[in-house]
Amino acid sequence: MASQQYKAWSVVTASTFAFTVCFMVWMMFAVIGIPIKKTLDLNETQFGILVALPVLTGSLFRLPIGMWTDKFGGRIVFFLLMVSTIIPIWLISEGTKYWHYLVTGLFVGVAGASFTVGIAYCARWFPKHRQGLAMGIFGAGNTGAAITKLLAPTIVVAYGWAMVPKVYAVLMLVTAVIFWMFTFTDEDHATGHSTVTVREQLQVLKDPVVWRYSQYYSIVFGGYVALSLWMTKYYITEYGFDLQLAALLAAAFSVPGGVLRAIGGWFSDKFGAHTVTWWVLWISLVCLFFLSYPQTVLTVQTVTGPKTFHFGLGPVLFTIIMFTMGIAFAIGKASVFKYISDDYPHNIGVVSGVVGLAGGMGGFILPIMFGALVDLTGVRSSAFMLMFGVVWVSLMWMYFTEVKPMSVEQSLKQHPESTHFT
Repeated sequence: MASQQYKAWSVVTASTFAFTVCFMVWMMFAVIGIPIKKTLDLNETQFGILVALPVLTGSLFRLPIGMWTDKFGGRIVFFLLMVSTIIPIWLISEGTKYWHYLVTGLFVGVAGASFTVGIAYCARWFPKHRQGLAMGIFGAGNTGAAITKLLAPTIVVAYGWAMVPKVYAVLMLVTAVIFWMFTFTDEDHATGHSTVTVREQLQVLKDPVVWRYSQYYSIVFGGYVALSLWMTKYYITEYGFDLQLAALLAAAFSVPGGVLRAIGGWFSDKFGAHTVTWWVLWISLVCLFFLSYPQTVLTVQTVTGPKTFHFGLGPVLFTIIMFTMGIAFAIGKASVFKYISDDYPHNIGVVSGVVGLAGGMGGFILPIMFGALVDLTGVRSSAFMLMFGVVWVSLMWMYFTEVKPMSVEQSLKQHPESTHFT
């Protein structure tokens, strides 16, 4: 009979593989959406809606999926979720009109809810002091975004974009079978062992701390998803690259955003969720400051006549900064969920569902706003300007709700006499 430790690591390994495939599917329109946009002559806002719509259902389903995971156990919920997406994935290849892709995208987007079930399923197999690492390893499945950017363009060039959903549908079927073979059911969180009612689960929606964690996650995950969807097209329109090169460079942001999440879990276990998240937001803010600056041509009248100067990020420096921000986002995604495992050990599923929903909604809303801003201003870097503002607001929120109260508490401990009145 398999040991508990073997079961735990088998669950994490199989779940991480399954989540990687689900994330590949979830990010599929980031690549196939580009030839679809060209074929249907879509504007930037319509393209934003196309790539973001799967994120909507993946986000909205995270709360009920989290509740079902708490009640029925992670194994069966994860398996049924994957099976439910296979036919919709295949049907994308049969689409011919804009609304066809929107509808099938909504159904395929359910794959994005796999994060909530997987994070709760994996965390429960480990003691508290190792949950950050376990959740970080599982979260590395975000690398599916990068794999799609590397694999899908090759398929598009060789066989046409319609082959991508066909390949992904078969891959999802195989993954569901493998997942079921190499995972286990823990009787402590399987069917019939949870007596928590829906009403009790939804009480977390009244907790302001949950909403603060949701705000953090809307940046580190929502921003990650949004930029993963947007970057391939950004490279094409900003720097004139072809699809394969653009997708390859865009993967420089997506790869660390997934792979290094495990390191973020380890950092969070060692230094604490608050410290890690605080520095993640500051690093992101600095990166976004430079990314926000648009390509600028400045003409100055000098004594020898007008001189023109050009300011703007070239593709190399742009990619380096995006890579750096991808690392920060990866670590931040793990640190936010370390908050949850520390503060809500008995209902990780529903709380991670709420926080995951908020993060996913960020991934849905931001690409649409990116497209609308480009259509409105004509400035491509306006996407980063928007994100800079969001991160700044979050830093202020974190300062007044966490940093400042902690400073006051520490000061009172060091000078207890200050609390007495004479």
